[in-house]
Amino acid sequence: MPSTASRPTSAPPRGAPGGTVPGVPATRRAPGAAGLLVAVRTRLRHAAPALLAYAAVRLTGLLVLAFWAHRRHHGVWPILAKQWDADWYLGIADHGYTHQLGTAYDANNLAFFPLYPVLVKAVAALTPGSRATTGLVIAVVCSFLAAWGVHAVGSHLHGRRVGVLLTVLWAALPVGLVQWMGYTESLFTAFAAWALYAVLTGRPVWAASLAALAGLTRPTGVAVAAAVALTALVSLRRGFSVRALAAVLLAPAGWLAYVGWVGLRVGRWDGYFAVQRLWHNEWDGGAETVRRLREVLAQNSSPELFLVMVTVTLLAAVVLYALSAWDRQPLPLLVFSGILLLIVLGSGGVYFPRARFLLPGFPLLLPLALHLARASVRFRTLVLTSAVLGSAYCGAYMALVWPSAP
Repeated sequence: MPSTASRPTSAPPRGAPGGTVPGVPATRRAPGAAGLLVAVRTRLRHAAPALLAYAAVRLTGLLVLAFWAHRRHHGVWPILAKQWDADWYLGIADHGYTHQLGTAYDANNLAFFPLYPVLVKAVAALTPGSRATTGLVIAVVCSFLAAWGVHAVGSHLHGRRVGVLLTVLWAALPVGLVQWMGYTESLFTAFAAWALYAVLTGRPVWAASLAALAGLTRPTGVAVAAAVALTALVSLRRGFSVRALAAVLLAPAGWLAYVGWVGLRVGRWDGYFAVQRLWHNEWDGGAETVRRLREVLAQNSSPELFLVMVTVTLLAAVVLYALSAWDRQPLPLLVFSGILLLIVLGSGGVYFPRARFLLPGFPLLLPLALHLARASVRFRTLVLTSAVLGSAYCGAYMALVWPSAP
C-alpha cells in the first residue's frame, strides 16, 4: 500500500478566499482588487523557487542549443519561432482558416485549434515586432504560467518541496525545448494545470472555464474537460450544486464549439474528424503504436536516436501512470493523465511527435517527485543534474539533427 506521505491533502474550505498555501502564513483578507493582488503576491512568492529553477533549466537548454547551432552555422530564432507547427499557426494568424475540406493529405489547417493563433494576431496588433516574435513571447510567458500551475498542484497535494521538484522534472523533460517554441504546449499546460488546481481546491466553475479555454487550444483539451466534468458529476452525489452542474456543462464547451464550427465550415457533421483523417490521425486502438514500438525495440538494428527517445518516453509514461494509480492520485489528475495517454497511444497517426503530445501530462511525474523528495540530497542532485543535461542535449538534437517536427 502507498505511504501516507504520498496521499493528497484535503481541499481548503469551500468558502475560503482561495485557500491557504502550504507553508505560507495566512494573510488578512483585503477587499476587492487589493485582496486579489495580495493573494497573487503571496502565491508568487511561494512559487518563486520553482519558477527560478524552471528558468535555470530552460536557459541551460537554450544555451546548449545556441552553442550547437553556432557550430552548425544555424540561427536559433527561426528554429524556435517559425518552423513546423509554428509556421502553421502563423499562417492561420495571417490568413485565417481554409473554407473547404479538400483531399490533400497533411495540408488542411483546420486541424489546428484557434486560441493560440488568435492570441498571436491580437497581441501582435498591439505590440511592435513580427507575429513570429509575438508567438514566441506568448509561448515563453505561458510556460512560466504553466510552471507556476504545475508547482501549485504539487505543492497543494504534497508540500512545497514536491512542488518544486515536480516543476523541475516537467522543465527537464526530453522535449522540454518545445515549451519555448512557437507551439501550443505551454499555453495548453497552463490552462490544464490551473484547471486541475481549481478542481483540487473546490472551484468547479473556474476549473470549467479554464477547461473550456484548453479545449480551444489543443485537441487533447477533451482530457481536461473530462477531468473537470467527471469530478463535478461525482460531487453531485453528495448533494445538488448549481456550480457543479454548471461546471459539467461548461468544461467541454470550448472543444465542442471548435469541432462544431469546423463541421459547419466544411459542410458535414464529422468535418473535424475528416480533417484529422487527412492528417492520418485516425483512432486505431493502439495498433500503430504497438507496431512502431516493436519496430524501434526489436526490428531495427540501428534506430534513430530521436525515435528511441520517443519510445522510452511512451513506455515510461505507462509505468508512471500505473504508479500514479497505485499512489491513489486524486480523481481529476488520474482522469486527465489517463485520457491524455489513451489519445496519444491509441492514435494511428505519426509516431515521432508523441513525446511532445505527452508534454502537458505533468501529473505523471508526481511519483518521481515524491520519490526524489524522500531521497538523499546526493541522489536527488545526481538525478536532477542528469535530467537537465539530458533534456538540453535532447532538445538541441531534436531541433538541429532530427529532420522532422518535434
